[in-house]
Amino acid sequence: MNKRSRRKVLVLGIVFGVATASVLGLTAFEENLLYFYSPTQVKSGDAPRAHTFRVGGLVVDGSVLRAPDSLMVQFDVTDNEESMTVQYTGILPDLFREGQGIVAMGSFSSNGNFVADEVLAKHDEKYMPPEVAAALQAAEDAAKSKADMHKTGNI
Repeated sequence: MNKRSRRKVLVLGIVFGVATASVLGLTAFEENLLYFYSPTQVKSGDAPRAHTFRVGGLVVDGSVLRAPDSLMVQFDVTDNEESMTVQYTGILPDLFREGQGIVAMGSFSSNGNFVADEVLAKHDEKYMPPEVAAALQAAEDAAKSKADMHKTGNI
């Protein structure tokens, strides 16, 4: 093999190695992404059924149910348009309470319930996770649009 052929093989090997590393890196990155969905998006089927994702909104007043002699808690989360039930086993954050914004990270169980692995609560009176604020605003805008269509008779 002459010098030119060896150089071609070396360059092709480097290009192949970089391409393989890029594909593997992008695949690992995609698998580790945690997307945020509002309850409306979850109800409409936009959320993945087989992967972990985040859901957020306001804890519905009167929806928190605690299992006796257990750390299991069940509560509803709403974006003021749709609600969904979240099940969590563990100690909830100190700031968790009804009417407050939360983000729950988890996935659907085999029976179709959303089971959270982690629950995060807002940390003061002015802060709301950006994803939750955006989902609540989108739901509010959709409700206003529906109301306007009813008023004008365009339904």
